[in-house]
Amino acid sequence: MSMDQARIRRKSPIDRAAELQSAARDIALEDGLRAISLRAIAKRVGVTPALVSHYEPSMESLVARTFGEIVASEIVEASERIGVCESAVEKLSVFLDWMLDDERKDVTVIWTDAWSLGRGSQLLAIEVRTRMDEWFDLLAQLIRTGCATGELTAEDPDLVAYQLLGMIDGLNAHALVNYGATVSLGNMVRTLAEHELGLEPGTLA
Repeated sequence: MSMDQARIRRKSPIDRAAELQSAARDIALEDGLRAISLRAIAKRVGVTPALVSHYEPSMESLVARTFGEIVASEIVEASERIGVCESAVEKLSVFLDWMLDDERKDVTVIWTDAWSLGRGSQLLAIEVRTRMDEWFDLLAQLIRTGCATGELTAEDPDLVAYQLLGMIDGLNAHALVNYGATVSLGNMVRTLAEHELGLEPGTLA
């Protein structure tokens, strides 16, 4: 290898760590958290597994961190979309559209992997609970605000938020194996939301 070639391939520790993290993220989005491994990352980046191990000695930590970063970016984007809406009903409609979007199947796969793998990984389990709390807080606050302004009605806004998220997670998981029609599943969630929040049928359609 020439000195020029070596200079091109050599990267600073910060740049190399970022490159490996990016590779882990790409692998997760393409094939799920289960596909993240020393060999998979090394192959994608074009380095040896030993080099990956040097920067990422704990795959458990890398998987948990990768999951957290992917979901955190999702929450930020969802919050930004909701933030430009004026009414609570519009915010809720946008939130449900986002959560039920068929284009988010890659993230649904990551979630189902995380719930399963989290049984054997305390680090991942902690990250999953943290991100689930963040999604819950976003939806619960939306519903609480809507109830405060009179746009929505609920005796227990937090319970409604929990029910909706549980239903969304379950139906999205069903969709991964083509169980049930995607359109009707989405309508089920919207119908439940309308019923629980005192909205006229079809308001969230």
